[in-house]
Amino acid sequence: MQMQEKYTKKVEVPSISSSIATINTTTASTVQLVERGNWGNAIEFVLACVNFALGLGNVWRFPYLCYRNGGGAFLVPYLAMVLVIGLPLFYAELVIGQYSGLGPIKAFSFISPLFKGLGYCVLFTTTFVSIYYMVIISWVLYYLWSSLFPSLIWGNCDNKWNSQNCYSMLQDIKCRGESFLNASAEIFYQKECKSVESICEAHNLEAFNFTSCFNGTHAIPINKVINRTLAAEEFFYENVLGLGNAKWTENWGWPQPHLVVCMALGWILAFFCLFKGVKSIGKIVYFTATFPYFVLTALLIRALTLEGATDGIGYLLSPEWDLLKKPGVWGDASSQVFFSFGIAWGALIVLASYNKFTNNCHFDAVFVSVINFATAIYNGVVVFAILGFLSNSMNVPIQSVTASGPGLTFITYPEAVLLMPLPQIWAFLFFFMMLILGLGSQFGFVQMITSSIVDHWPHLREHQERVTAGTCLGCFIAALPMTCSGGIYLETLIEWHTASWNIFIIGFAEIVILSWVYGFERTFQNIREMEMKISKATKTYWRSVWMVLTPLTLFAVLVFIFTDLKPTVVGTYEFPWWSDLLGYMFGMITLTPFVFYTTKNLLAIHQGKTTFIELLRPSGRWGPQEVDGKRIDRTKKTIE
Repeated sequence: MQMQEKYTKKVEVPSISSSIATINTTTASTVQLVERGNWGNAIEFVLACVNFALGLGNVWRFPYLCYRNGGGAFLVPYLAMVLVIGLPLFYAELVIGQYSGLGPIKAFSFISPLFKGLGYCVLFTTTFVSIYYMVIISWVLYYLWSSLFPSLIWGNCDNKWNSQNCYSMLQDIKCRGESFLNASAEIFYQKECKSVESICEAHNLEAFNFTSCFNGTHAIPINKVINRTLAAEEFFYENVLGLGNAKWTENWGWPQPHLVVCMALGWILAFFCLFKGVKSIGKIVYFTATFPYFVLTALLIRALTLEGATDGIGYLLSPEWDLLKKPGVWGDASSQVFFSFGIAWGALIVLASYNKFTNNCHFDAVFVSVINFATAIYNGVVVFAILGFLSNSMNVPIQSVTASGPGLTFITYPEAVLLMPLPQIWAFLFFFMMLILGLGSQFGFVQMITSSIVDHWPHLREHQERVTAGTCLGCFIAALPMTCSGGIYLETLIEWHTASWNIFIIGFAEIVILSWVYGFERTFQNIREMEMKISKATKTYWRSVWMVLTPLTLFAVLVFIFTDLKPTVVGTYEFPWWSDLLGYMFGMITLTPFVFYTTKNLLAIHQGKTTFIELLRPSGRWGPQEVDGKRIDRTKKTIE
């Protein structure tokens, strides 16, 4: 972009606690118009936040955490963590972004120069996440492609990747026929129809009824006698991932063409949605933030008509209170808040930086948080209704339907659509919904990276398209190892260590800097400058969480994490100790900028170039970057 005409009118850079109106007084700074871009209206921003925060964090991760932590028992700590961690950090990041009009690197550099490295920590973390996140989206794209064929191949056991113990509900229904109430009824087992009687005899047992064998003293459920794996589960692990006999240390193979192509398509879609920045995102989110709710509602209606669905919902809504005594449940709830709300990754700061200065981001924070929590539960109801149906169909407990993990959504939903009229249409709609949810989050990640780059080097703003293309290409190349047969191990290792304990540290640093270093009262003065009216009772809530509850809770969770370290696992495979050490090194990479810049600034103190107090105070460049549509070039010196 060509440099705009410089205005000779002189304005004073305001003190942090002063009113925004003082910017119109005279001084020695120069005002300069710089096209950074803004949301078309407040609705676009809210939809962008909803789109980013929902993502696959609610559809992919929340259900399997409920599944792993006893269903409804997980909702109690999750709600508590939303109020103590999620909402406070969400609003804090919106305030930082909207007030400063900057991305996290510049914002944290100016709000307290001593902690300049925190912005780079956020950038490194987001880069890691955006790399592996698109791998997950590539799985979605492959399912989307597979749903276009006349027969949904994940629903049968006739494929080359299926094992002898493959179980297909569709083929089982055909085997049972109209009568399956006696021991001579047939079920689908080892790729053919076999009578329960013959199966029991093959295991030296007698047939008891159509669901059990008899060992002479008591009945044994047929699922305890034979091992069966859902066809959709084998499709995910053996066809989509191409896992085979790959391990972390052997049989990695080469990048698989189908995943490479799908991932390339995902990055191409991301580029064309982002290359014009918020101007293009603002129009897309009207569709991407609302369409998923139509698909979820349709799936819920269908799921409620399936036998056993109410049992699954009952499992979700019936808390096992004893599990609340386990610290791990609270740890999972707090980590899910970071995923569901998208906090500590810098994207919210970037999205808010494109707001008008007087936008009511307080309302936005509360509204999006409520929508986010409600959507997580809503999606959980859909998933558990389907789990209840699968449990009833397979005659096994809900906990035994499939292994909890990231594959849960890629297994339960595909199984459910098989039994719907026109399953190809339902499959396409569901995975199209997954695609736009995933891309919605990815938009925030990539926008954060590109905005950080152009904010740091403003001359690149006129080359926004090239910056976006370079970011997408770089992340694509970095993710290629995760498309190999053993790629799921690397993806899991990075997820466990670059989007887990390190984001708690970043979140802790953010809230401490804003409420203690910068100061709670000073922050609320800035909020008043943005014309947000907050009652005394509400201010008391923010004071209690920002200054006490949020930092203490984050610190407690961090202590628990580091006193309860467990090896990384994929399914039943446990990573060797040295690979976890590698994972912690990945996590430490995201935090090295904080150590580097803090050390550099402390050396500056030692050399007499500055003082500790000066490094803690906001620099002259901290403050609103735009007034009445004009960008302000704050030329007062700061610590670089």
